[in-house]
Amino acid sequence: MAIVVRLDELLHARRMTLTELAARIDITIANLSILKTGKAKAIRFSTLEAICAALECQPGDLLAFDADVPADTADLDEGASA
Repeated sequence: MAIVVRLDELLHARRMTLTELAARIDITIANLSILKTGKAKAIRFSTLEAICAALECQPGDLLAFDADVPADTADLDEGASA
């Protein structure tokens, strides 16, 4: 996906763990992990707002567009047999 999530970099810069962020914004670690690894297909504005408030950042600090990142083809491969 051409949208890059920079959550890991922001957490590192703020010296905060994923567990601590999850507790601060009341979201599961599993859901944050999906976002952090770039596997999320969507994010609610309320979640984005909570993350930005907790990390004292702007949405553009968390998300970026990179046209050089290949599109996610996982959905295309679901019907393929092994």
